[in-house]
Amino acid sequence: MLENLSPDVKTRRSDHATTLRQATFQVLEAADEGDALSRAVDIVLIVLICASVVAVILESIPSVEQVYGPALYSFEIFTIFVFSVEYVLRVWSAVERHVDSDAGPLLSRLRFMLSFQAIVDLLAILPFYLIAFGLFGNVDMRFLRAVRLLRVLKLTRYFAALNLLIIAIKENGNALAAAFLILVTVMLLAASGMYYFERESQPEDFGSIPAAMWWAFVTLTTVGYGDVTPITVGGKIFGALITVVGIGMVALPTSILASGYSQQLKLSTDAYREKATAALDDGVLTADEIRDLEALRIDLGLGKHTASQILDSRKVDAALAAELRRARCPHCDAYL
Repeated sequence: MLENLSPDVKTRRSDHATTLRQATFQVLEAADEGDALSRAVDIVLIVLICASVVAVILESIPSVEQVYGPALYSFEIFTIFVFSVEYVLRVWSAVERHVDSDAGPLLSRLRFMLSFQAIVDLLAILPFYLIAFGLFGNVDMRFLRAVRLLRVLKLTRYFAALNLLIIAIKENGNALAAAFLILVTVMLLAASGMYYFERESQPEDFGSIPAAMWWAFVTLTTVGYGDVTPITVGGKIFGALITVVGIGMVALPTSILASGYSQQLKLSTDAYREKATAALDDGVLTADEIRDLEALRIDLGLGKHTASQILDSRKVDAALAAELRRARCPHCDAYL
């Protein structure tokens, strides 16, 4: 037992565990420039995620499932095994994510398990275990197979642009919730109005407010399937007004999300610009500074062209600042 070992042996084992945990954390995190092992793991996981999603889709085709069902199930078991090992290792090494904080190992792991990406990782494997072990008895759990498509969200870990979108949704959550509340309110008003105008002419489609909600929903979202339409004069006039209102209802959350994404992209650009300014403070970019800037560009999800423009701008500013410093008198600080 560990308590019977000498202090030196305990320390060596603890240090070895910490070093292994650090290595595991670094390998599972998005690869840095030049980290071949981490890059290889990222590529394997990305390919496996995409392949598992394709397999779930193919499994829903009866003819494909009938012929290749056993092979698809074997592949499903393999992907579940890999994703399960990945999840356990990420939880175990999550302590390294908050190594500078006062939180202990347990709290650090719990904090990670409640994060968005960890929940997605869990949802990617949970349906298989629920179905395999029959935890819900004879209840039809086939709907859980569709949950496996959430594995595609695991790709957000490897693409910074998707992370920007998630951050934008989080930052504008209240505004989006308010927009959807307005949408629901208008939908209820539209269903009530159409029920008033069409209930006698079309009792099957508009005989109640809940029945009229289908028309209100497809109209406000500008989908307009055409399976249910008003036939009375009042209903047509009211429907035309609701159609116009629906354009604005759809545009409202879209504009909020687009504005939030643009803001996050601007913050990323500003962060890269500040880093570039600091690196060019002496007028020279070293190999380490170039590597750090490239790693930051990847983390922030900036394109190479955008980053190049920022660097060129900072280089020009640094050159002008150097010229101005040389043009000043060192004694009186006046221009020569």
